[in-house]
Formats: sequence, C-alpha cells, structure tokens
Amino acid sequence: MRIVVALGGNALLQRGQVPDAAAQVANIRRAMRALAPLTDDHQVVITHGNGPQVGILAMESADDARLSQPYPFDALGAMTQGLIGYWILQAIGNERPYRQFAAVLNQTLVDAEDPAFADPTKFVGEVYDEATARELADRHGWQVRADGEHWRRVVPSPRPREIIETRLIDHLLDESVIVVCAGGGGVPVVRTGSGDLQGVEAVIDKDLSAALLAHRLGADRLLVLTDVPAVMEGYGTDRQREIRRTTPEELRSLDLPAGSMGPKVEAVCRFVEVAGSARPRVAAAIGSLDEVAALVDGSAGTFVTAEG
Repeated sequence: MRIVVALGGNALLQRGQVPDAAAQVANIRRAMRALAPLTDDHQVVITHGNGPQVGILAMESADDARLSQPYPFDALGAMTQGLIGYWILQAIGNERPYRQFAAVLNQTLVDAEDPAFADPTKFVGEVYDEATARELADRHGWQVRADGEHWRRVVPSPRPREIIETRLIDHLLDESVIVVCAGGGGVPVVRTGSGDLQGVEAVIDKDLSAALLAHRLGADRLLVLTDVPAVMEGYGTDRQREIRRTTPEELRSLDLPAGSMGPKVEAVCRFVEVAGSARPRVAAAIGSLDEVAALVDGSAGTFVTAEG
C-alpha cells in the first residue's frame, strides 16, 4: 500500500525535554526503529512537526544584533525541514541501509486571504510562565497565548491548499524511494498577482498537510502517530473509553481539545471523506508510534473509514 505517516511532536521532543540536538536525535532513532518495518512492504511518506525547532530558530534570529530584522517564518520553516529531514534520513537509513531515502524541501500553498492571518493560533517554540511570555511579546512584537498551564508564542496557521512538489514526491515513490517531506506542514507560500510563489509568515498544521498530501498521492492509509493509544471519548474522566472503529461523522460529533487531538481528528476525517468517496480501501488511523504496524489494518488505535 501507499502510506503517509504523520509523526507527532513527541517523536522528536518530549514535552518539557531540553531541546538539545542529542535528545532529538535519540528520539528520532527510536521512532525510525519503529517505522522501518513498515517500509519493507509499503511505499511510505514520512511527515513531521517542527514547532519547538522553528521556535528556537525564531528566538535566535530575533536576538541576533547583526540583523536589521529577524528571518521570516517561511525561511525558518525551510531550515527546520532540512535539519529534521537530515536526522530522519540518517536514522532510518541506518535501520534499512539497502533502501533509498530522500528528504524533499517542499512548499505548501495557502490562500493569502485566509482569515487565520488575522487570528494567530498555532503554538511555536518553548513554554514560558505568563510574565516571561508577555515580556518577550513586548520585546519582539510577538503574540502569545495560554497553552494549558504555560504560555507560548502563536503565529497564523492558514489551511493548506496544495503541496507544490506533489508530482516529484509521487515520482520518487514509484521509484521505491522512501520520502521525508511536508516538515512542519511545508514552507507556507502564496501566489502573487503575477503567479509567482512567495513565502508568508505562518506555520501550517502538519496533520492537515499530511491529509492533503495523502489525498493528492492517492494513498491507501494516513497514519497520525501520537503519544496515546487511540482517540478517547471523555478523556480524563471516569467515563473515558477508547474509540476503535469509527466514521468521520462519529468523530466530528465529539468534543475534542482544539489544540491537541482536534486537528488530528480533523485531518483523518477530511482524508477519509474526500479520498474514500472514490477509493473504498482508504482508511486513516490515530494511535501510538509503538503500534504502527497494527494501525495499518485497524487492530490498534482509532481506525477511521467511510463505513466505520
């Protein structure tokens, strides 16, 4: 099958973990050890987040006195694609040295009129207490919001409309190359009046980009990997239960946190609704990285199909 895998942020950096390179490389090695067997039998695309990494680069750029203004977010996103792509390529290449892998630096088209540009909601970078977050916001012109009991910087997160390099990725898959792409949702770009592409200050939701890419590539599966075994109804209450086999309609009826499970559910629902109407084999799953093989056939995680 053709499978698109969306790695959760915990595969790169655990919450609260110091974002040293060594810690991230160790986490990625563990993740690729779990993913490598999937590449033995399937065409695989690996996507990933970049929130902590792009936040670190943004802070460094903002504090660099040599710059007249900080590097824009599209440039920072491209930097993280190269950095994380390198780490993933090396880790999975060490697991499967006889295979070919490629990390594609790709652009994701968004709408310049997307209302998200006027309402930044995407968390990036490290967590702070409220006083520190507000001081940084005043110093750098940031916008900040509460993220649970902590505070973080927020930037616009427009919806992805097209993955510019889809044809190239499709060609690589046909040549049996395992592809790493759409890091951080892809570098956000818009089309100018003359038709040129131009970067914009934004970060795209990686799961929504993965769903769009999976649809455009004609994928059979979209796997959204996270640090919980499945989507939970009544999460954190005494009525908590795992949702196993389900439909987009049922999932959309649940009240899920907008900042965590909500975007993942939206991504799998959208993929199944759009792609499943033409291809009955299509399915998506949300679950643990440790159970990735079982997610493919629905024996673990939350397995989503048009028929349930």
